[in-house]
Amino acid sequence: MITADRIFATIDGTWPAARFLCRGPWMLRDGQGGGKRVSAASTTETVTDADIAQAVADMAALGQPPLFMVRGTDDPLDAQLAALGYAVVDPSIAYAAPVDVLTDIPLPRVTVLPHWAPLAITREIWASGGIGPARVAVMERATGPRTALLGRYNDKPAGAAFVAMHEKTAMLHALEILPHQRQQGMGKWFMRAAAIWARDNGADTIAVICTKANTGANALYTSLGMQAVGGYHYRYLPDQKDHP
Repeated sequence: MITADRIFATIDGTWPAARFLCRGPWMLRDGQGGGKRVSAASTTETVTDADIAQAVADMAALGQPPLFMVRGTDDPLDAQLAALGYAVVDPSIAYAAPVDVLTDIPLPRVTVLPHWAPLAITREIWASGGIGPARVAVMERATGPRTALLGRYNDKPAGAAFVAMHEKTAMLHALEILPHQRQQGMGKWFMRAAAIWARDNGADTIAVICTKANTGANALYTSLGMQAVGGYHYRYLPDQKDHP
């Protein structure tokens, strides 16, 4: 089964920061407005309070507020940041499955259409859900195989998503289903379309991330046979109102 290390490598490979900067024990990310996932500092090492202070200074030099990604197994770092007043935001779960688990049912014709570069309607759907140009720029930075997905229901646009590959793992990001097209089963078709595209491009695993608070998405992924394979949350200073 896919490991947590492979998941985190896939996150960085399929949803990449503008720059990755190694500073002491830290991996810093220059997000350029692309959201938390491309702006947070992370580490797999033991750090001191001085190391944390240096990371904060380095993030400030990038024009970013202090933000740390804490893996689910990183209890010492989590405790250090909590003691320094950092609050938790967006606890998230990574799910994964072999592509065969999601390619056993044929996709109904014209339900989800892979394409690249993203069509205007795809960009409009993303924008309606707050996925604007800075996040589309993240997609454009992915260097492996990638595709946008446009979903249709009742002959009308229904939603959009992005899928990219890192080595043998494909990950779906930026899934946005239009409000009036929800509760129609489009989520499962997006995941199945992503798995079919992944298989056809040489991937053996399909993965996705969602927040713990998104109960509908968590139920969807588990119902499709995907397994939780790791997780993380962010810590930020509550007085920093401009966190990504």
